[in-house]
Amino acid sequence: MRNDGRVSCMRVADAKVFQAKAAEAITAAGGAEAKPTTRGGVTTVHADRDMGGSMGYAMKGKEVCAFGAIERGGADLLKESVRLVGKAPARDARLGKVPGVAFVVSGNTVVGLDGTANALQVEGVTTKLQLPVFQARGTSPYAAMNSEGLLSSRASISPMGVFQTVDTMRSTLQVLCPTCPKEQMVSMAKAVTKQLTGHMLVNMDHVQVRGSLRAMSTRFFAVRQAVAAEVKDVAAVKAALAPLGKLPDVLVLEDGWKLPLKGGNVFVRIKGKQLVLGNEESVTQATLAALTETGTKTEHPVDFAVDPKRVARGLAQISLTDILADELLAALFAASSELGPLLARSERITGWMDAAPGGAHRVSLTWPLPPQ
Repeated sequence: MRNDGRVSCMRVADAKVFQAKAAEAITAAGGAEAKPTTRGGVTTVHADRDMGGSMGYAMKGKEVCAFGAIERGGADLLKESVRLVGKAPARDARLGKVPGVAFVVSGNTVVGLDGTANALQVEGVTTKLQLPVFQARGTSPYAAMNSEGLLSSRASISPMGVFQTVDTMRSTLQVLCPTCPKEQMVSMAKAVTKQLTGHMLVNMDHVQVRGSLRAMSTRFFAVRQAVAAEVKDVAAVKAALAPLGKLPDVLVLEDGWKLPLKGGNVFVRIKGKQLVLGNEESVTQATLAALTETGTKTEHPVDFAVDPKRVARGLAQISLTDILADELLAALFAASSELGPLLARSERITGWMDAAPGGAHRVSLTWPLPPQ
């Protein structure tokens, strides 16, 4: 797939039958009549479309590369089809990185697909995920926890990844609380970062959009969630966060603080050796109640589970005005249009992530459908 169109290569059983069917398809798609020409053992067809663009193919024996081009892309794609049809089919070495019976390759991203009548198995390697560096640590206090929310994910993150995660969270809160002293917020974030073990839990319960998603406050509070992190020294964390109690309108709780921000409240609470930050009271409380002090060994640095039905309901809340104003939201809307009905009929999606060489991530997921 290219910016100017696409090329599909295949081996056909009968070259003459293919040519006849291709001529019918070109005519049906509004293509002008074009006679095949043969040069150097390669037969080519290039037809312009009434609505713009062009289509055609290159054939050598029973090997065929067909193309569809946008405006002015036909000549280049015809040359590409001729080049490809003359190459002996060979397995792409990148496909050996992942299991599967069908593959999608884009740059350094390779995804393998396999499945049954009721489940799709996906495993891939990519460098495109903007995620912190993972680090397997063996025993996690969150490995045995189950959640029925939109997304539940347990992660073991490297020290640098912990710093990046906490600093990103601090920057977001700074935007939502412009009156909060920046130097003090940075100092608190650094002190807390030093006390985190790297074990984290993300519990996204549901989506509730109130207002335009173009606003940072709406985006932050749209996904009702809580994040838990294991700490090394509880007393040191409490001391580091104590300045929160002196911020304007902050409510000091028995086990933490309630911060009123633009668009909602943020809860910072401590239970045992767990620090929890949430943007919705009931989700924060449910996360606290589910925490245990018992650790369990883990096979992968990241495990996750997704409720596709809640994802579908969340995507359905994107408004038309937001779609027209934001390219990312428009892409999410397009995804909801294509996948929404399937997500609404799917069972819980589960998977894992791991670090891969060269700063890449390895991802695996199982997407099941209910039995017929």
